[in-house]
Amino acid sequence: MTPADSRHIPVLGRQAVEMLNPHAGGIYLDATFGAGGYSRAILDIAGTRVIGIDRDRSAIAGGFDLVDKSDGRLTLVEDRFSNLAEVCAGQGVNAVDGAVMDVGVSSMQLDQAERGFSFRLGGPLDMRMGHDGPTAADVIAKASEADLANIIYIFGEERHSRAVARAIVAARKEAPVTTTRALADIVSRVVRSKPGEIHPATRTFQGLRIFVNQELDELHLALAAAERVLKPGGRLVVVSFHSLEDRIVKNFLVERGKAGGGSRHLPELAHAAPSFVILTKRPIVADDAEISANPRARSAKLRAAERTDARAHEAASLPAWPTLDDVMRGG
Repeated sequence: MTPADSRHIPVLGRQAVEMLNPHAGGIYLDATFGAGGYSRAILDIAGTRVIGIDRDRSAIAGGFDLVDKSDGRLTLVEDRFSNLAEVCAGQGVNAVDGAVMDVGVSSMQLDQAERGFSFRLGGPLDMRMGHDGPTAADVIAKASEADLANIIYIFGEERHSRAVARAIVAARKEAPVTTTRALADIVSRVVRSKPGEIHPATRTFQGLRIFVNQELDELHLALAAAERVLKPGGRLVVVSFHSLEDRIVKNFLVERGKAGGGSRHLPELAHAAPSFVILTKRPIVADDAEISANPRARSAKLRAAERTDARAHEAASLPAWPTLDDVMRGG
């Protein structure tokens, strides 16, 4: 399926757009444009305007046809979704009526062998969603054994991360690890799986991909940015695909949805008023029919909230986990 394929339907796409509740005259952010499924559905509502963001140049190029068909109602911007507030300002938009995000790697990216996301397809060990910065091969070549173990454990949730890191360091002494199959073979020698279980390299590839693209930092920043640009009554809808992402979204909304007030121990402590009303007490998940049609939907969770008229909360510091800059500097 190509980015321009108009039949593309994102996972939980119908539910996401229903929760977004677009209306005529509204301005909406499709913060992870991808194949344009959300944008297309929003534009089906007459009088809507969409600003689509994607860090992947090929996704932006694939959306040009939809731009042409939108009669000026769709604008595409190549950028990270953490910069969505700056993107809106660049379009002369101070506030939006809704923002939707589909977090993580797209099916299109996984299906392109040359992008290096999949261990099932032979290709260069790239994994970059955009077209800049270090590749996964660069990280494999530069990172210390301790950093590799931390990356694979924290972002891939691989319990054999130390063994995998040792195996990678030993292998790179013999020859550079530059292809998806070479890395998958290295991991498969130290991580065993039974028939029916996920491929042994799944978690290592996930960890490297998330790290190379700084995906969890991006998500933290994008959620805080969306809080700043949403109008009162505007809606935030996020679809995530694994526990690390969903936990960040859930914790963000729980924190922003808390009622203010001090405690009997610290009565003078002022709490920020709730900036969101949570619309999904439990995440929305795909039904059996969608999972049958698209197995990737099995792990998808949708959370949504509506912006109040309270001021945006102060953005929290990013978690103290390995950063791409530090690892590539050898810090």
